[in-house]
Amino acid sequence: MATWGMPWVSRKKRGLRSWVLVILGDAPKTGAEVMDEMERMSGGWWRPSPGSVYPLLEELTQEGITRRKEDGRYELLNSAREQFGWRFPQRGPRSPADVVREIGSLIAYLEDLRRSDATRFAEAQGSIHETAERLKRLAN
Repeated sequence: MATWGMPWVSRKKRGLRSWVLVILGDAPKTGAEVMDEMERMSGGWWRPSPGSVYPLLEELTQEGITRRKEDGRYELLNSAREQFGWRFPQRGPRSPADVVREIGSLIAYLEDLRRSDATRFAEAQGSIHETAERLKRLAN
């Protein structure tokens, strides 16, 4: 049974499955590359284990959603895109406004860190000053 009316998302491991499908929607990748991309996308907060990713890639292959190429990379099949009637989002260049919003979110994180863990915050203060100066130059 699909979750949220989307046949490509199963209830089991739905978060991992969705991430893998989005990542493979961009370009074929090996299991290790999928794990690297998830870690990058989560800002280093999460790296799934090989024991989660590789069985899922095999499951997707058995379901006819992906195929494993000769070079070991898994690719999302066009027939799967058509069957699901869902366009996999293209991640690409973001707008400057998107980047500024993200910087604002990161500043909020640093503000919280300064209140909750002054020692860790102090380790980054030199970099913060340098970055603030660079942003000031951009604003002028």
